[in-house]
Amino acid sequence: MQPALLAEDLCYSYGSVRAVDGISFHVDPGEILGFLGPNGAGKSTTIKMLTGQLEPDSGKVTLLGKSMSRDDPELQARIGVCFEEKNLYINMTARENLDFFAGLFGIRHPDTLNLLEKVGLADRADERVSRYSKGLKQRLMMARALINAPDILFLDEPTDGLDPVSSRTLRGIIREQARRGAAVLLTTHDMWEADELSDRVAFISEGSIHAIDTPDALKIRYGSRSVRIRLSTAGGTREEVVPLGSTEAAERISLLAASPDLMTIHTEEATLEAVFIEITGKELGI
Repeated sequence: MQPALLAEDLCYSYGSVRAVDGISFHVDPGEILGFLGPNGAGKSTTIKMLTGQLEPDSGKVTLLGKSMSRDDPELQARIGVCFEEKNLYINMTARENLDFFAGLFGIRHPDTLNLLEKVGLADRADERVSRYSKGLKQRLMMARALINAPDILFLDEPTDGLDPVSSRTLRGIIREQARRGAAVLLTTHDMWEADELSDRVAFISEGSIHAIDTPDALKIRYGSRSVRIRLSTAGGTREEVVPLGSTEAAERISLLAASPDLMTIHTEEATLEAVFIEITGKELGI
C-alpha cells in the first residue's frame, strides 16, 4: 500500500532555533496517526510544512504520490485542514462560510446543511459566526475541513479547550473519516485522546521523533503492568500493587484474591503519558 502521506528527513528553523530536526514518518489511507508532544515540540510547524504553508529547509513531503506544492490546485483539493487558530469569516453565517469554501474547490452544489448536521450545527446554520462560542467555531472548522471529502485530513489540536460534548462529537467525526479511507494526521498533547483515536502514535519532543508505533506496543515495550488489590482492614482499607511477570507475582495475587477481606482487584498498564516521559524525559506541560 502506498502511503497517503510521506515525510522524509524534514527540517525547519526559525532563525537559530531548529524547530523540526530531520523527522520522517508516513500515514496510510484509513489510518489515524497521533502526532504527540508538548507545546513547542514542533507539531504545528510540521503540519505547516506538510500543507505547503512553510517550505522545509531540507527534506521532502509526498502527498498521494505527488511532491507537496501549495501551487498545485488538484493536490490542495484533496486535503483538508483544521487548525487550532480559527480563521473563519465571522460576519458570515455558518452556511455561508461552507458555501464560500466549497466554491473555492469548485463544488457547485455542496450539501452544507448535512455537513452542519454532522457537527451539530444544523439548527444554527444561518446564525452569524461572530455569535458562536469557541466550541461551536471549532465544530464549524471541522465541517469546513470536510467540505471537499479530503483524502488526507490534517487536524491540529482539534479538541483543545473544548467541552466534553464538543470533544466527543469531533472524535466521532475523526473516526468516521478514517473509516471512509482518509489518512488522518492528528497533532495533540492530550495523551488520553491519542490513545483512544490513534492506530499509531509518534512522540515528538524538541523537533525530533523519539518513538513511533501502536499505543499498545509502546505501552508494552516501555511500560510495566501490575495488579492493584484493595483489602478491608480493621481500620479501613489497604492497597497492594503487585508487578506482573514473575511466578512470585502469580502466587501473591492468588493468595490475596482468596482473602475474605478482598474488596477490589484490577489490572493496570502504563499510560501513554507515562511512556512519553520515560522515552523523552519530559513532562507534557514543559
